[in-house]
Amino acid sequence: MELLPPDKFSMVEDGVYRSNAITAANFDFIKRLGLRTVVLLSPEMPLRALTDFLKHQSVQLIELGLRIWSPDSKAVSEEMVKEALEFVLDASCHPLLIMCSSGVHRTGVVFGCLRRLERWSVSAVIEEYRSFASDETARYINEQFIDCFDLDLVHLPEHLPEWWLYQQELLHKENSIESAPAESPSFERHYMNVTGPLISSPDAIPKSSKSKLKKANK
Repeated sequence: MELLPPDKFSMVEDGVYRSNAITAANFDFIKRLGLRTVVLLSPEMPLRALTDFLKHQSVQLIELGLRIWSPDSKAVSEEMVKEALEFVLDASCHPLLIMCSSGVHRTGVVFGCLRRLERWSVSAVIEEYRSFASDETARYINEQFIDCFDLDLVHLPEHLPEWWLYQQELLHKENSIESAPAESPSFERHYMNVTGPLISSPDAIPKSSKSKLKKANK
């Protein structure tokens, strides 16, 4: 049996996947993922073959793009990205697949914003976005959206995935190290009081040392 993944398929994090639209040729491959949730970002009705397949596999299909679409809505909106990210961060939905028709634009924006939540640099985020888009299909407006998206819109769900918790722990440790006051070198702490003079008063000089100083000054 040949297992054929969708053209733009990739694992983003443990239990989180992305792809372009699934076709019947991909069903055997998708079955191996053991998905619990599929989020469709495109505003089109899914094919009957896909809905039947997902239903047979007991996979919940969330037609997010169709649900929030309106005649005035943009291809990529804050509402869509916010809700998609909240599914991505909800461990109770995993294993989860996010997909759109091309697997590039809507899907790419969602995961670009996830990378910003994970505190990736903007240059690394854009590089990943472009790795799924050719020079002809990369859209500057999508890259601008990723850069400007308000991360505070995203509400963290109750059941967060292990990879998210681990990343946050590492970030917390890193921030703690950066904010800690710098210590003096060990030789300074051992041989001198860096907060005051080495000798606070003449009385602190031993008598034997005083007599030697007097003889030296004669």
